[in-house]
Amino acid sequence: MTIATITLNPAIDQTVTLDELRRGHVHRVASVRFNAGGKGVNVASCLADWGLPVATSGLLGRDNAGSFEALFRAKGIEDRFIRVDGATRTNIKLVDETETTDINLPGFSATAEALARAADEAVALSARCDLAVLAGSLPPGAPPDHYADLLARLQPAGKPVILDASGAALSAALAGPVKPHAIKPNIAELAEWAGEPCAGIAEVARVARKLQASGIALVVVSMGAEGALFCAADGLLSARLPAVSGGSMVGAGDAMVAGIAAALAEGADLERTARLASAFAVGKLGLPGPNLPARDIIEKLAAQAGIDTPSW
Repeated sequence: MTIATITLNPAIDQTVTLDELRRGHVHRVASVRFNAGGKGVNVASCLADWGLPVATSGLLGRDNAGSFEALFRAKGIEDRFIRVDGATRTNIKLVDETETTDINLPGFSATAEALARAADEAVALSARCDLAVLAGSLPPGAPPDHYADLLARLQPAGKPVILDASGAALSAALAGPVKPHAIKPNIAELAEWAGEPCAGIAEVARVARKLQASGIALVVVSMGAEGALFCAADGLLSARLPAVSGGSMVGAGDAMVAGIAAALAEGADLERTARLASAFAVGKLGLPGPNLPARDIIEKLAAQAGIDTPSW
């Protein structure tokens, strides 16, 4: 099964590791790393590590496309990105022993012509691939209903689409006539969509059920250290794995989306989907960049995941 990932607002992730982040202080940096990234790029990279054929597209600035091109060559990812004038943005991630602080810089503004070309490429990819992933924020210049329009254009291909977005882009997509097959918000994104706090797993489950009933086959809500909730027509369950000690949380959510895509590719049931997605997320924590450990390590983690079937 070939999977297409679409990233309209990719980024070069600059990960700065510190002993401790203290506001207003001078810091000595333990290490700095640069990785080609953006949600869909990270998903594609993890899926390639899993051994699935992947094609990736979206918009990419010509001025600094080299790191992306090197990643795609190294992992055998088919590069269908549309090049545009300017530089792809940089996301700065400040990582210390307790948390990650994100500073997302602006990049190029997408023209209507560039967005139209990227949409045409996404439609063409969806027609020849078995599953599509739309992931990440929209670039400046894109209307908030762009994902909603793209979902409608992808529908005739009849392929499942995973949407990983937030804010106005997610709200517009979920209000549109064509629903994605699966979504993966975190608790904050879920609460923003719902317009109310999601305090506790019972509230998360209630909102997830509401979304699933609206026509979304699979709703996955990532809950940080509490694991993730998986809601489908045939059930509701939570999955949890202890985090890798000392591992950065950068990219864990994207790895979970890759795990969901990998599970859909193998026709997995809900429990297998929960185990595999959780294993992808936790397995990635021990590695720098958008990478997974070997398949046998992921499978061992999947087998160790704690699965609970709530009674709410």
